[in-house]
Amino acid sequence: MTDADAERHRLKMAKRKAVQDAEVASKTITEKGLLIVNTGPGKGKSTAAFGLVVRALGHGWKVGVVQFGKGGWESGERRVLEGLPGVSWHTLGEGFTWETQDRARDVAAAESAWATAQALMDNPDIRLLVLDELNIALRYEHLPLAGVVERLKARRDDLTVVVTGRNAKPELIEAADCVTEMAAVKHHFAAGVKAQAGIEF
Repeated sequence: MTDADAERHRLKMAKRKAVQDAEVASKTITEKGLLIVNTGPGKGKSTAAFGLVVRALGHGWKVGVVQFGKGGWESGERRVLEGLPGVSWHTLGEGFTWETQDRARDVAAAESAWATAQALMDNPDIRLLVLDELNIALRYEHLPLAGVVERLKARRDDLTVVVTGRNAKPELIEAADCVTEMAAVKHHFAAGVKAQAGIEF
């Protein structure tokens, strides 16, 4: 790289920094509890939520996790996070709905998980709450959508809630502060690779 190239790069980055600094300076809210939704057909929705759990713990936050529909196996993240100080972990599902094949049991499990979630929302020590696969419970109408959305909208100002699962309902997307849709570009499952410990769970 020549001196002229280096100077052009420096000037370009200086302009970029000025734009970036102005953008950041225009934001006036310094702290706000958020409603975050991780949805879409791609892999990584729960994985991203648990990454956020680790980040929050690193800042000394107390964290709650409620898993809807994931009772069939013990995941790696559960093994690590459940025993950490500051984590209140609750796996309250009985497995996916196509495994139980019993709607009444699925509804009862979802209602129990939602009751636990609401108790954690009311706990002033909890700063981050992950509602893993809540979207699935809403998709199959195991919980009343309107009531769940209203309760999430009425959360404490300092509480961030992360909802995961495919097929997020439009009403939840509308209420959310941040929505990320994981796209399914390519997945090894289509090539015959089963779910693997350490990768999928």
